[in-house]
Amino acid sequence: MMTSNSVQEAFEQKKDKIDEIMRKYEGQEGSLIAVLQDVQDLFNYLPRPSLVYIAERLHVPIADVYGVVTFYSQFHLNPRGRNIICCCQGTACHVRGGKHILAELEKQLGIKAGNTTDDQKFTLETIACLGACGMSPVMQINGETYGRLTSDDISRILASYE
Repeated sequence: MMTSNSVQEAFEQKKDKIDEIMRKYEGQEGSLIAVLQDVQDLFNYLPRPSLVYIAERLHVPIADVYGVVTFYSQFHLNPRGRNIICCCQGTACHVRGGKHILAELEKQLGIKAGNTTDDQKFTLETIACLGACGMSPVMQINGETYGRLTSDDISRILASYE
């Protein structure tokens, strides 16, 4: 888990890159979303110091910045792993054991859904439906779909991302 000091240090180390991003969009009205996307690419999430800095540089209230960040699901306020796991919990997956796949992922990763491993390797999320019902139960890692899963498949799949 990142402390507020380490978050501030990471921000300070990348402040020059944030300034480059800000210059790239200088004078462009409505550039907040593009700036946030680029800054999130730097950190893999949007740390609070970067949001405050962006608000100051764009001369917009911090509440407006938070409003955009919390409205769009593409933005994240907490650190995310290098590998994003989406475990389907839709009807077909549920009926075919999706809850067991999720439980196995949580057990092997040592986290609950919605969290990131301490080493920042994996973020585990659930999704209502991945649209691959014919292959249920399914999960995606970084957009790659794994279907007809059993609990025995999980360690082999996770190991390929280590």
